[in-house]
Amino acid sequence: MAAITSTPVTSSATNTTNTSATAVDSKTLADNFSTFLTLLTTQLKNQNPLDPMDTNQFTQQLVQFSQVEQQMKANEQLTALVSLEKSAQSTTALAYVGATVVVDGSTAALSSGTANWSFNVTKPATATVTIKDSTGQTAYTGSFAVSPGAQAFTWDGKGTDGKQWADGNYTMSVTALDANNQSTAISTEVQAIVDSVDLTQTPPLLSINGTDYTMDKIKRIVRPNYAS
Repeated sequence: MAAITSTPVTSSATNTTNTSATAVDSKTLADNFSTFLTLLTTQLKNQNPLDPMDTNQFTQQLVQFSQVEQQMKANEQLTALVSLEKSAQSTTALAYVGATVVVDGSTAALSSGTANWSFNVTKPATATVTIKDSTGQTAYTGSFAVSPGAQAFTWDGKGTDGKQWADGNYTMSVTALDANNQSTAISTEVQAIVDSVDLTQTPPLLSINGTDYTMDKIKRIVRPNYAS
Protein backbone atom coordinates (compact mmCIF):
# COMPACT_ATOMS: atom_id res chain seq x y z
CA MET A 1 0.00 0.00 0.00
CA ALA A 2 1.23 3.50 -0.79
CA ALA A 3 0.43 6.70 1.04
CA ILE A 4 0.69 10.33 -0.01
CA THR A 5 1.01 13.09 2.58
CA SER A 6 0.62 16.72 1.60
CA THR A 7 2.72 19.44 3.18
CA PRO A 8 2.71 23.26 2.72
CA VAL A 9 4.25 24.52 -0.35
CA THR A 10 42.47 17.35 -7.18
CA SER A 11 44.32 14.58 -5.53
CA SER A 12 47.24 14.56 -2.95
CA ALA A 13 49.80 13.73 -5.67
CA THR A 14 48.84 16.84 -7.62
CA ASN A 15 49.10 18.99 -4.49
CA THR A 16 52.61 17.64 -3.79
CA THR A 17 53.71 18.38 -7.36
CA ASN A 18 52.30 21.93 -7.23
CA THR A 19 53.97 22.60 -3.86
CA SER A 20 57.34 21.33 -5.14
CA ALA A 21 57.08 23.43 -8.30
CA THR A 22 56.24 26.55 -6.27
CA ALA A 23 59.21 25.97 -3.97
CA VAL A 24 61.57 25.57 -6.96
CA ASP A 25 60.20 28.72 -8.63
CA SER A 26 60.62 30.73 -5.43
CA LYS A 27 64.24 29.58 -4.98
CA THR A 28 65.04 30.32 -8.63
CA LEU A 29 63.54 33.79 -8.37
CA ALA A 30 65.46 34.52 -5.18
CA ASP A 31 68.75 33.37 -6.74
CA ASN A 32 68.16 35.41 -9.90
CA PHE A 33 67.19 38.49 -7.91
CA SER A 34 70.30 38.20 -5.72
CA THR A 35 72.53 37.79 -8.78
CA PHE A 36 70.88 40.75 -10.48
CA LEU A 37 71.45 43.00 -7.45
CA THR A 38 75.10 41.91 -7.26
CA LEU A 39 75.65 42.71 -10.93
CA LEU A 40 73.84 46.03 -10.62
CA THR A 41 75.85 47.08 -7.57
CA THR A 42 79.14 46.06 -9.21
CA GLN A 43 78.38 47.96 -12.41
CA LEU A 44 77.33 51.07 -10.51
CA LYS A 45 80.53 50.99 -8.47
CA ASN A 46 82.71 50.65 -11.56
CA GLN A 47 80.92 52.91 -13.97
CA ASN A 48 82.67 55.82 -15.66
CA PRO A 49 81.74 59.00 -13.73
CA LEU A 50 82.01 60.98 -17.00
CA ASP A 51 79.73 58.58 -18.81
CA PRO A 52 77.29 57.17 -16.25
CA MET A 53 75.05 54.27 -17.25
CA ASP A 54 71.35 54.73 -17.89
CA THR A 55 69.69 53.32 -14.77
CA ASN A 56 66.17 53.40 -16.20
CA GLN A 57 66.46 49.84 -17.46
CA PHE A 58 67.77 48.65 -14.11
CA THR A 59 64.90 50.38 -12.37
CA GLN A 60 62.38 48.77 -14.69
CA GLN A 61 63.93 45.36 -14.07
CA LEU A 62 63.82 45.92 -10.32
CA VAL A 63 60.14 46.75 -10.59
CA GLN A 64 59.50 43.64 -12.69
CA PHE A 65 61.34 41.43 -10.21
CA SER A 66 59.32 42.93 -7.39
CA GLN A 67 56.03 42.36 -9.21
CA VAL A 68 56.89 38.73 -9.98
CA GLU A 69 57.90 38.13 -6.38
CA GLN A 70 54.65 39.61 -5.10
CA GLN A 71 52.63 37.50 -7.56
CA MET A 72 54.38 34.32 -6.47
CA LYS A 73 53.72 35.13 -2.82
CA ALA A 74 50.06 35.75 -3.67
CA ASN A 75 49.94 32.39 -5.47
CA GLU A 76 51.39 30.67 -2.40
CA GLN A 77 48.73 32.26 -0.22
CA LEU A 78 45.97 31.23 -2.66
CA THR A 79 47.31 27.66 -2.63
CA ALA A 80 47.14 27.67 1.17
CA LEU A 81 43.55 28.97 1.06
CA VAL A 82 42.53 26.29 -1.45
CA SER A 83 44.06 23.63 0.81
CA LEU A 84 42.11 24.98 3.79
CA GLU A 85 38.90 25.03 1.73
CA LYS A 86 39.39 21.38 0.69
CA SER A 87 39.97 20.42 4.31
CA ALA A 88 36.79 22.24 5.34
CA GLN A 89 34.81 20.49 2.57
CA SER A 90 36.04 17.10 3.75
CA THR A 91 35.08 17.85 7.35
CA THR A 92 31.62 19.04 6.28
CA ALA A 93 31.09 16.02 4.04
CA LEU A 94 31.99 13.58 6.82
CA ALA A 95 29.30 15.15 9.01
CA TYR A 96 26.64 14.05 6.50
CA VAL A 97 27.42 10.32 6.85
CA GLY A 98 24.47 8.64 8.58
CA ALA A 99 22.22 11.68 8.18
CA THR A 100 18.85 11.52 6.43
CA VAL A 101 18.76 14.00 3.55
CA VAL A 102 16.51 15.00 0.67
CA VAL A 103 17.92 15.29 -2.86
CA ASP A 104 16.47 15.53 -6.35
CA GLY A 105 16.11 12.02 -7.72
CA SER A 106 13.80 9.10 -8.34
CA THR A 107 15.57 6.06 -6.82
CA ALA A 108 14.90 5.23 -3.17
CA ALA A 109 15.74 2.22 -1.01
CA LEU A 110 13.01 -0.08 0.26
CA SER A 111 14.14 -1.08 3.74
CA SER A 112 12.08 -3.03 6.28
CA GLY A 113 9.02 -2.52 4.13
CA THR A 114 9.30 1.27 3.76
CA ALA A 115 10.50 3.52 0.95
CA ASN A 116 10.09 7.29 0.91
CA TRP A 117 9.87 9.78 -1.94
CA SER A 118 8.36 13.22 -2.37
CA PHE A 119 7.30 15.25 -5.37
CA ASN A 120 6.16 18.78 -6.10
CA VAL A 121 2.92 19.52 -7.93
CA THR A 122 2.16 22.88 -9.53
CA LYS A 123 -1.65 22.56 -9.58
CA PRO A 124 -4.45 20.21 -8.46
CA ALA A 125 -4.17 17.04 -10.51
CA THR A 126 -4.50 13.29 -10.66
CA ALA A 127 -1.06 11.69 -10.39
CA THR A 128 -0.16 8.22 -11.61
CA VAL A 129 2.73 6.70 -9.67
CA THR A 130 4.76 3.82 -11.08
CA ILE A 131 7.47 2.06 -9.07
CA LYS A 132 9.98 -0.31 -10.71
CA ASP A 133 12.73 -2.50 -9.29
CA SER A 134 16.39 -2.39 -10.34
CA THR A 135 15.68 -4.72 -13.30
CA GLY A 136 12.93 -2.46 -14.67
CA GLN A 137 10.07 -4.72 -13.59
CA THR A 138 6.97 -2.81 -12.45
CA ALA A 139 6.34 -3.42 -8.77
CA TYR A 140 3.53 -1.00 -8.12
CA THR A 141 1.27 1.47 -9.91
CA GLY A 142 -1.53 3.63 -8.59
CA SER A 143 -3.39 6.90 -9.13
CA PHE A 144 -3.99 9.60 -6.53
CA ALA A 145 -5.55 13.04 -6.31
CA VAL A 146 -2.84 15.52 -5.37
CA SER A 147 -2.87 19.14 -4.24
CA PRO A 148 -0.41 21.90 -5.20
CA GLY A 149 2.81 21.85 -3.19
CA ALA A 150 5.07 19.18 -1.75
CA GLN A 151 3.67 15.67 -1.53
CA ALA A 152 5.33 13.07 0.69
CA PHE A 153 4.97 9.56 -0.75
CA THR A 154 5.52 6.40 1.32
CA TRP A 155 5.45 2.89 -0.15
CA ASP A 156 5.21 -0.19 2.06
CA GLY A 157 6.76 -2.49 -0.52
CA LYS A 158 3.51 -4.18 -1.54
CA GLY A 159 2.83 -4.49 -5.24
CA THR A 160 -0.42 -3.73 -7.01
CA ASP A 161 -1.33 -7.40 -6.63
CA GLY A 162 -0.51 -7.39 -2.90
CA LYS A 163 2.85 -9.13 -3.32
CA GLN A 164 5.53 -8.06 -0.82
CA TRP A 165 8.65 -6.99 -2.71
CA ALA A 166 12.14 -7.56 -1.33
CA ASP A 167 14.26 -4.77 0.07
CA GLY A 168 16.40 -2.97 -2.50
CA ASN A 169 16.50 0.11 -4.69
CA TYR A 170 13.31 1.11 -6.52
CA THR A 171 12.70 3.89 -9.02
CA MET A 172 9.54 5.96 -9.02
CA SER A 173 8.11 7.85 -12.01
CA VAL A 174 5.12 10.19 -11.76
CA THR A 175 2.84 11.65 -14.42
CA ALA A 176 -0.10 13.94 -13.71
CA LEU A 177 -3.13 15.36 -15.48
CA ASP A 178 -5.04 18.44 -14.35
CA ALA A 179 -8.81 19.00 -14.48
CA ASN A 180 -8.53 19.88 -18.18
CA ASN A 181 -6.71 16.63 -18.90
CA GLN A 182 -3.49 18.54 -19.53
CA SER A 183 -0.11 17.26 -18.39
CA THR A 184 1.27 18.87 -15.23
CA ALA A 185 4.99 19.12 -14.46
CA ILE A 186 6.18 17.14 -11.44
CA SER A 187 9.67 17.00 -9.91
CA THR A 188 10.67 14.09 -7.69
CA GLU A 189 12.84 13.98 -4.60
CA VAL A 190 14.39 11.17 -2.58
CA GLN A 191 14.69 11.02 1.19
CA ALA A 192 17.48 8.66 2.24
CA ILE A 193 20.49 8.13 4.49
CA VAL A 194 23.97 9.17 3.35
CA ASP A 195 25.84 5.85 3.22
CA SER A 196 29.40 7.05 2.72
CA VAL A 197 31.57 9.87 1.41
CA ASP A 198 34.39 9.75 -1.15
CA LEU A 199 37.06 12.19 0.02
CA THR A 200 39.38 11.40 -2.90
CA GLN A 201 37.15 13.50 -5.18
CA THR A 202 37.02 17.29 -5.36
CA PRO A 203 34.49 18.24 -4.19
CA PRO A 204 33.75 15.18 -2.00
CA LEU A 205 30.95 12.90 -3.22
CA LEU A 206 28.15 11.64 -0.96
CA SER A 207 26.76 8.17 -1.70
CA ILE A 208 22.96 8.01 -1.38
CA ASN A 209 21.15 4.85 -2.48
CA GLY A 210 24.15 3.91 -4.61
CA THR A 211 24.19 7.28 -6.42
CA ASP A 212 26.86 9.95 -5.89
CA TYR A 213 25.88 13.54 -5.10
CA THR A 214 27.88 16.66 -4.34
CA MET A 215 26.94 18.54 -1.17
CA ASP A 216 25.27 21.36 -3.09
CA LYS A 217 22.63 18.85 -4.31
CA ILE A 218 21.30 18.34 -0.78
CA LYS A 219 18.03 20.25 -0.40
CA ARG A 220 17.09 19.39 3.18
CA ILE A 221 18.34 17.46 6.19
CA VAL A 222 15.65 15.47 7.98
CA ARG A 223 16.11 14.88 11.69
CA PRO A 224 14.45 11.78 13.20
CA ASN A 225 11.49 12.25 15.54
CA TYR A 226 12.23 10.67 18.88
CA ALA A 227 9.33 9.33 20.84
CA SER A 228 8.99 10.90 24.28
